[in-house]
Amino acid sequence: VEEMWEQHSVGSHADYRVFMSAEPAPSPEAHIIRQGLLENAIKITNEPPTGMYANLHKALDLFTQDTLEMCSKEIEFKRILFALCYFHAVVAERRKFGTQGWNRPYPFNNGDLTISINILYNYLEANPKVPWDDLRYLFGEIMYGGHITDDWDRRLCRTYLSEYIRAEMLEGEVYLAPGFLIPPSLDYKGYHEYIDDNLPPESPYLYGLHPNAEIGFLTVTSDRLFRTVLEMQPKESDAGRGSDKSSSMVYSFQVKSVLDEIMERLPEPFNMVEITAKAVDKTPYVVVAFQECERMNILTHEIRRSLKELDLGLKGELTITSDMEELANALFYDNVPESWTRYAYPSLLSLGAWYADLLLRIRELEVWTTDFVLPATVWLAGFFNPQSFLTAIMQSMARKNGWPLDKMCLSVEVTKKNREDVTAPPREGSYVHGLFMEGARWDIPSGVIADARLKELTPMMPVIFIRAIPVDRMDTKNVYECPVYKTRMRGPTYVWTFNLKTKEKAAKWILAAVALLLQI
Repeated sequence: VEEMWEQHSVGSHADYRVFMSAEPAPSPEAHIIRQGLLENAIKITNEPPTGMYANLHKALDLFTQDTLEMCSKEIEFKRILFALCYFHAVVAERRKFGTQGWNRPYPFNNGDLTISINILYNYLEANPKVPWDDLRYLFGEIMYGGHITDDWDRRLCRTYLSEYIRAEMLEGEVYLAPGFLIPPSLDYKGYHEYIDDNLPPESPYLYGLHPNAEIGFLTVTSDRLFRTVLEMQPKESDAGRGSDKSSSMVYSFQVKSVLDEIMERLPEPFNMVEITAKAVDKTPYVVVAFQECERMNILTHEIRRSLKELDLGLKGELTITSDMEELANALFYDNVPESWTRYAYPSLLSLGAWYADLLLRIRELEVWTTDFVLPATVWLAGFFNPQSFLTAIMQSMARKNGWPLDKMCLSVEVTKKNREDVTAPPREGSYVHGLFMEGARWDIPSGVIADARLKELTPMMPVIFIRAIPVDRMDTKNVYECPVYKTRMRGPTYVWTFNLKTKEKAAKWILAAVALLLQI
């Protein structure tokens, strides 16, 4: 092939091209492509489309005019097919918003859409009326839902389908996005032209998200880019070159200064014998305090041990191991070392901010364990395990009122107070502070969830009053079941579900991925 290529490269027609496919061949020998061919070739890859406009056209391209005409219920079939194409484009492109799009990434593909259309055709042909509930279940729980492993993502998928695929769409009264009405019955070319003429410009609104979601996603991307550039800077010495020697000295000096600063501010471990002796009554809250102190001791012990070891290594008294080298690199780049995160709590902070946060957590525990009186308002984010504190609220109220623990739940009431306004703890339950809302904001005067303000990515919540009540007393009207996460990473950092009041439909906040975060 290479020889033929060379012969025909001179004197051939100007438009003559050789196409070589990377598609798997029947025999292994056919997979061997010579290096010369690869070097001279122009490489073309078929990447997935980006943006709603390209994704929607690509989804429609999977079908033909014949597909649109194959069903006896033509109007219903066409409307639902277009809505499914839009749904497919949304779930595929929503990934770009990171964890605010989906808690976990999922491999949605064209096969999901084509099989869903086959199911749609079979069900419409077999039933005199459109089985809306059956179709939504099949698409949302099996075809697309089969990929989904996170319960909150499953809820999101169900909500999209309940908004897009419903009986009202036959009257043409369903908006797939603000300003984008579901099209009337058109032919194949007409649908493509309808998208060109009517689809609003690319924005998070097309996915039900707030524009802040794009700001957050672009900020994370740029942070990652700058961090990668930083990590590419030379830091190791290369004998024989003076500039590299000086850069190595700067590296060692910076690591040593960070190490000394951390060691200097690191408090002594909690004396568990003294703390245990102080606590006369082992209430659920006291048990939580014990557990938190023990876990904090394990973390601070590892910090102290690893830093002392690295200090000896930098002085030349110990051989530098791979673990010590990783620790030094982390200190240099302002990252939290992996050996520490193993014993710590989930966090996305840089080392400086993380260590300041750690000292605040220790201070909070010191105050609490002085006399074991519950603080006026508890910093929920300050716990290794916030669930244990929320469970302790339920346990203490269950004991006090003689209620069965398995038939209780938490009642959440957002107050109008800031942390400074709270001077004493409530008689039952607890005040908590330090939570942030992502995707929306809390409107204090009206006491409901409201649209976020532009560029306010994570507004702070007022103090929240949490108490336990029997499940049958829980108010479920006009509430949004809001997940609480430890960090923006969401997914595995899930803590609890807080029912927050809303005047608008809960579906709006589900599509906007509204959540409470303990740390930003």
